[in-house]
Amino acid sequence: MSDEPQAKRLRRKSVAYFCMEYGLRQGFSIYSGGLGILAADIVKQSRDMNLPLYGIGIFWNSGYVSQSIDKDGNTKDSYPATDRSQLIKQEGIKFSVKIEGKDMPLCVHRVKGAENLLMIEPEKKKDQKKYTDKLYQGSDEDRVAQEIILGVGGVRALRALDINTDIYHFNEGHAVFAGIELIREKMEKEGAEMTFEQAWAATKNQVIFTTHTPVPAGNEQHPFARLETVGANLNLDADQMKQIGDEPFGMTIAGLRLSYLSNGVAQLHGETAREMWKDVSGSSEIIAITNGVHCASWSDPEIISACESNNDSKLWEAHMANKRALIKEVEERTGSKLKEDVFLVGFARRAATYKRHNLIFKDESSVFPLLKEGKLQLVFSGKAHPQDEGGKEMIKKVSKYQHEFPDAVVYMPNYDIKLGALITRGSDVWLNNPQRPKEASGTSGMKAAMNGVLNLSIPDGWWPEGCKHGVNGWKVGDDVNREEEEAYEKDHAALIKVLTEEVIPAYGDKTKWINMMKASIDMAKYQFSAERMVHEYYAKMYDVQP
Repeated sequence: MSDEPQAKRLRRKSVAYFCMEYGLRQGFSIYSGGLGILAADIVKQSRDMNLPLYGIGIFWNSGYVSQSIDKDGNTKDSYPATDRSQLIKQEGIKFSVKIEGKDMPLCVHRVKGAENLLMIEPEKKKDQKKYTDKLYQGSDEDRVAQEIILGVGGVRALRALDINTDIYHFNEGHAVFAGIELIREKMEKEGAEMTFEQAWAATKNQVIFTTHTPVPAGNEQHPFARLETVGANLNLDADQMKQIGDEPFGMTIAGLRLSYLSNGVAQLHGETAREMWKDVSGSSEIIAITNGVHCASWSDPEIISACESNNDSKLWEAHMANKRALIKEVEERTGSKLKEDVFLVGFARRAATYKRHNLIFKDESSVFPLLKEGKLQLVFSGKAHPQDEGGKEMIKKVSKYQHEFPDAVVYMPNYDIKLGALITRGSDVWLNNPQRPKEASGTSGMKAAMNGVLNLSIPDGWWPEGCKHGVNGWKVGDDVNREEEEAYEKDHAALIKVLTEEVIPAYGDKTKWINMMKASIDMAKYQFSAERMVHEYYAKMYDVQP
């Protein structure tokens, strides 16, 4: 009997995973925050599992912004060159895209240590300088050109490298011009031309789409005239583009209509996304696959080993070693001298205003006594988009407390992978207080949880799935979505109440605390791992391809 049918059943789908940013490792700064960290974790996990998934991205010459904070709390931006030594150029691979009617030759690189990650950039230095210098910056026309390089260029790079692809996975709306390119290919294929409707239907059978943000600013739109001028429509006319993305052309709407299946990135976010996009005709179904993190990158092996061996003293020693490492880094960077025997709360994430870095300080009278009496230390970090004045002002507001409590409150500027690992391992508690339901997932809390750092969080993103209040962490407030001002009032009151009445007293009971640490690790180490996430993408999305 032939083994061919069995061999076919065992062949895993080949996936091209498109994302604008990848947070692969320290010193390779082509990412802005959680979206890029997630994308890199998927690429790393797929490589660990020997799965045929290829990440497609752009090499950003100056990456994302590097930030410092002056003595007055003002944010200063700079743009150091990205380390090119980590690239392996694929010589002899030639392809191009058209930008504003002119051919732009592109090249593609593999990344050392992550050879399944493909980085695209223009061949010519002048085009690199204009279009791929800085992530998420430039004019609206520049943004469209960047998305052509990612989407259209990404498909053409796969063709030039002779990589056969079953599934095209668009991680956020930035990648949807890849779908327009797939339609163009089918309509123009010699000897087998399809109509627009046929090509669109066939393309839908190849694409899945992941939407992340419920924040309106994260769901990009462009008038058709802009797409036509820059060249994103690839000869599709205004009516055809409108059928895909409406007018103005919505990148998220296009992703929903170009795919056979879409997903949110936590169970709650799936509900939010379905409600948000319920009126989009022709949308694919939106399911939910909760994000996860690459354990080999983010969990401390000593912590995991101690937990698995049920060695409480070893677990506590490993945690305190991580706490001392964080305290040392704080002193080296800021001069502040934190204490290892004082309760330490970490808060580090992209400085977007809905994440509310300064919520705990809303009523100074409730938190100042804790700081003055040596019951609480706060370590903050974050990075604001260069054009986000609201985010920068939030950083400034938090930074001022460092002057009042120099050895109890710290703001660590230039949040990056190294700091992320230090704070998610070295804090006692991980604080997360976004305005519900604006946090799609929140993977930093997962990293903290699998390192025995207990989450103290609004029930948003992933936390409703993981939280057992008082067992493996704490829930702040209720499950109600409120308008901004009311949410700010109620969430602050709930935060102070649970912090003072439950969290700080629990820290005084070492046995209870260690048991909670073990419960946190047990909850997170697989349920919120990239391994589980990638398995679910295959089982629930890739393997159900029409």
